[in-house]
Amino acid sequence: MKTKRSRVTLQDVAKHAGVSRSTASLIVRGSSTIAVNTRRKVLASIRELGYVYDRVAANMRSQSSSTVGVIITDIANPFFSEFLVGVHRTLEETGYIEFLGTTFDLDTKQDRILSTMLEHRVGGIILCPVSNSSAETIERLKKLDVPIVHAVRELPKLQCDYVGIDYTAGAQISVNHLIQKGHRRISFIGGSSGSSAWKERMQGYENGLKKSGIEIDESIIIESPVTREGGMVAVHHILSQQNPPTAIFCYNDLVALGVMQGLRDAKVTPGEDIAVVGFDNVQESSLYTPSLTTVNVFARLIGSQAANLIHQRMLDQDRDIQRIILQPELVTRRSSENYIREKIL
Repeated sequence: MKTKRSRVTLQDVAKHAGVSRSTASLIVRGSSTIAVNTRRKVLASIRELGYVYDRVAANMRSQSSSTVGVIITDIANPFFSEFLVGVHRTLEETGYIEFLGTTFDLDTKQDRILSTMLEHRVGGIILCPVSNSSAETIERLKKLDVPIVHAVRELPKLQCDYVGIDYTAGAQISVNHLIQKGHRRISFIGGSSGSSAWKERMQGYENGLKKSGIEIDESIIIESPVTREGGMVAVHHILSQQNPPTAIFCYNDLVALGVMQGLRDAKVTPGEDIAVVGFDNVQESSLYTPSLTTVNVFARLIGSQAANLIHQRMLDQDRDIQRIILQPELVTRRSSENYIREKIL
């Protein structure tokens, strides 16, 4: 009778490659800290011996997981592409593998993804919450025995690590820029009032207007999906008013790009007839015509910081909660270069 072949162990691989077991372990877990030549030797031994890494068993032995769940709202948004680059590079350096889920800003989808990730025993979760996370979802998150880091948007009722941008400051410097260009009737387009990020932008928008003695007009504050289509629909509504704005501050760059397309459809020239300012500084904002004035929010750095926080939290769940707020910068381009003070005065 044929003798059953014994399973090749990581110790066998380490001995065959002439390295320590800990070095071999780092390599099979994807760490980038090992020298290239050493990595090649270990990988060659893995192929020759037929070793298969049993990740589930490794997780059970260590009572933790080398996987991190990352939940974002919209994979089509280039902001999240940059965010994920920051997350991936930092997690890779610390030996983690990420599982990605996209909610499309739907609370029900967010709940399903959370359940799936927990079923797969992820060691931690980086969560970019949907705009209107339900009270039930928040209560569920409070009860989870899994480290969670919030990024981009915050759920104020949930006490956990968070990294984001100072949205209030970003909105205020945008409005101040438009006021300095002579604008007094400035619209705010995009986003949902149920989102913490929208509320913070709204606060900055109001601060900028009030400090210059400009009355806030609710009729030119339009909520919309944070997409190009949302911006196009919203700007058509704005243009139908008897007294349309001379400038538009947008929730994000996708909305701003949609706004500029909507303006063109209506035979209105963005940057000349109406100034437009976005938020995020995605790559396309500098390539569009006219190039888009926007707020740089350092998406890749937010992702990197979120990955660092989840790594630290997974190592020590009792450490103090951290809240990291990055400062935005305004990037001025052609979409807001029109200066209309003389027309107003």
